[in-house]
Amino acid sequence: GDSWGIFTFLCAALCNLPVLPALNCTEELGAGQSIQKTYDLTRYLEHQLRTLAGTYLNYLGPPFNEPDFNPPRLARAERVPSATVDLDLWRGLTDNARLAANYRAYSRLLCYLRALDGQAGTAELRHRLGHFCSSLQGLVLSIAGVMSSLGYPLPAGPAGPPAPPGTPVAPNDFLKKMDDFWLLKELQTWLWRSAKDFNRLKKKVPPAVVTLRLEARGF
Repeated sequence: GDSWGIFTFLCAALCNLPVLPALNCTEELGAGQSIQKTYDLTRYLEHQLRTLAGTYLNYLGPPFNEPDFNPPRLARAERVPSATVDLDLWRGLTDNARLAANYRAYSRLLCYLRALDGQAGTAELRHRLGHFCSSLQGLVLSIAGVMSSLGYPLPAGPAGPPAPPGTPVAPNDFLKKMDDFWLLKELQTWLWRSAKDFNRLKKKVPPAVVTLRLEARGF
């Protein structure tokens, strides 16, 4: 009947179709993807630090956990790399200079945080600090990857220890807590500014190239 004739016609047509190539889409990893990954990591660390800072400041107690506590920066705290640079001056730096500054700063901040991890008084706080340190180590490595992908060398020499040998410890508990307070405060500012840096950088670097590879499909 008519139905059988139509079925026979379709089968014949399908059997005589030419062999078509299959499109296999692959993405080449490049600078754009490395920058996007680093940007995402800075935003994740910003979110993670908000919880960690609240927990740690509560551990320090008043006045450090009070919302309006805003002490002047002491000379002791100057050992912590400061992010309080004029924004116009910061943006006027080359991409290489900003990346190098980020790399050095997070390397040093990581040393300070690891010291906090060993001093924290509760198991929960040590766990949170340890997890954050691992994430921050990932950011340092990610920044190194971005610099490499853009053809920039890493800053020469080590990032430097938290303090030169022989630097005296805080003479009292309050000043030690003040050091910790400024460490968290500067880290928050660095992450906020780094997120903006990498957001601008990813707009300057073209997205990863998408290539199409044609593969003959056999039967």
